[in-house]
Amino acid sequence: MNIELDCKGLNCPMPIVKISKAIRGMEPGETLRVEANDPAFKADVHAWIRRMGHALVDFTQDGKVQTAIIRKR
Repeated sequence: MNIELDCKGLNCPMPIVKISKAIRGMEPGETLRVEANDPAFKADVHAWIRRMGHALVDFTQDGKVQTAIIRKR
């Protein structure tokens, strides 16, 4: 199962809090697609992924909306 999470309109640290909660309910290998528009999201999600050991499959930005695709380890 792959999950989508809309974090647009949320400021740090809420996108990471929501990502952490969603990842806990996932199986290894599943992906989480997260959209956010907080300017700090890119740095926050990269740091969180490094710390937690998950894989960043893709990261894109379209205007103010940033999209991260994370694979649970």
